[in-house]
Amino acid sequence: MDTIRQKLIIAAVIVTGIIGLLMARLVHLQLFESRELGSISNANSLRRTWIQPPRGRIFDRNGQIMVDNQPLYTVKVIPYEFDQSRLDFLARMLDMPADDLATVIDKGTRYNRFAPVTARSDVPEQDMMRLHENLWKLQGVLIEVENKRKYSSKAAASHLLGYLSLISQEQLESMKDKGYTPDDKTGSKGLEYQYEELLRGEKGIRYELVNAVGKVEGSLDNGKKDLLPKSGHDLLLTIDNNLQAQAEKLLEETGKSGTIVAIDPQNGGILAMTSKPDYDLDVLNGRTLKKPWLDIITNPEKPLFNRAIQAAYPPGSIYKLLLAIAALEEKKTTPNRTIYCSGVFKLGRGRFLCHGGEGHGNVNLRKAITESCNTYFYNLIFDVGFDTWTRYGDMFGFGRPTGIDIPGERSGILPSAEYYDKRYGKGKWTKGYLVSLSIGQGELNTTPLQLAQFTATIANQGILHQPHLASGWRHSGTGDTTRFSYPATELPISKQTFSIIRDGMVNAVDDGTGRYAAIKGIEVAGKTGTAQNPHGKDHAWFSAFAPADNPKIAVVVLVENAGYGGSISAPIAREIIQHYLTSREQP
Repeated sequence: MDTIRQKLIIAAVIVTGIIGLLMARLVHLQLFESRELGSISNANSLRRTWIQPPRGRIFDRNGQIMVDNQPLYTVKVIPYEFDQSRLDFLARMLDMPADDLATVIDKGTRYNRFAPVTARSDVPEQDMMRLHENLWKLQGVLIEVENKRKYSSKAAASHLLGYLSLISQEQLESMKDKGYTPDDKTGSKGLEYQYEELLRGEKGIRYELVNAVGKVEGSLDNGKKDLLPKSGHDLLLTIDNNLQAQAEKLLEETGKSGTIVAIDPQNGGILAMTSKPDYDLDVLNGRTLKKPWLDIITNPEKPLFNRAIQAAYPPGSIYKLLLAIAALEEKKTTPNRTIYCSGVFKLGRGRFLCHGGEGHGNVNLRKAITESCNTYFYNLIFDVGFDTWTRYGDMFGFGRPTGIDIPGERSGILPSAEYYDKRYGKGKWTKGYLVSLSIGQGELNTTPLQLAQFTATIANQGILHQPHLASGWRHSGTGDTTRFSYPATELPISKQTFSIIRDGMVNAVDDGTGRYAAIKGIEVAGKTGTAQNPHGKDHAWFSAFAPADNPKIAVVVLVENAGYGGSISAPIAREIIQHYLTSREQP
């Protein structure tokens, strides 16, 4: 009996204690938190709104801003809160078809009916102000001020920079754990895509008290619980904005498709890279209209196609330099060895012409490079051998991507015995295939960027640098700069061999096929090339570096369907080199 009484007393004490605690909490709430709770009780809901951060800016090598930010007014709808009877009214406010608006809201409902979905972005300021005046009639409708890109540089650089686009469903599934939502934009193409993680920043959060008709009554705890957005980090490029603009202008003036790649031989940094035709990034900035976008994607000249890294062409006579390097290193020729060029090279029943059948007479290596004698190299590839030729091509990076820091790069084709066996069948191809390869034709294909890397490696006498566009980034909070590092490989080739090749290239500009690239007071080393085109006029190549004894720039120019590289592409290379070296000398 005593035991039961003790248990009842203990239970009574516990119940009394709990009631006491609840009463104390009630008194505290009434006396000390009545104002905040009263505000919340008068409101219909607590709304959490994401605040988009300013995206990181993009600077050229000299500190010029190439990409900045500007205001973007966006209207969003929370499907759960929106009154569907106001659909036509909102559509009129936004100057958009009601069916399109209904589709957007329905899509948001299926994903998350409580999350805001973008109804229209890039709203003109006048429309935004009119909507703001009527916002009290539109429960669940939000106006947000975000950012869109501002392109303030002289150069378009569309293929390099890329653009922003709405996140795809596939991207959202894989990236939603990183804070992405269906209305977010992500980098699409180019540097915007490659460096998305650095540029995007971190979203902020704003908590608002909203009444039953969607009117904002205030912020939670006077905004103390809000989180400010963190700006994206700035991206620092190796690009010279002025040189990029000059390259675009020169290529535009040809009226043809093509590409120019200029590179720093000392570190692999891209100084300029342009591809024509290109496109206007502002068409894809903010709200993308259907017709301008269709004009871009249906253009038969493919302006979205980056010819510098995505197009592969026969390199033509520029590739003779690689054969010459292999022959010198393997002791298959010497600078003084001569071969007689009659204008026709015979192999079995085959006859291969040298410059229309006109002979060069006795030709040594220097003259062969200077005058681009085919016959010399027709002979040389049989001395070197197919396997060795392939091995040296691989050594210089042909047949695989360079690793440049923008997406979409092609690898090109570096033929080998295994490649021909697979393509034509073992024993079903002949030595005649090597004749075309010796002068950079046949199945051999390279991108302009690969040839620029090759030219830069000759210029610096054997250091194969990975080409790159970004040199580093600057922290948005601290201002500290972090530099990227890129791989470089020292090739097992003698300095003497590179000196011989360089002398031949200098002579080609002084007295040979590249004389239109000559610059008074600057020694230029260059090589012409013509890529045979079965669909029309040949493509015109030229590669060069300068100053020859201490190179600061290497450049490759390709103009499609332009004929001879010495008359079309060489003058463009001259202008690029002169512009860059002259600007470096100015204070």
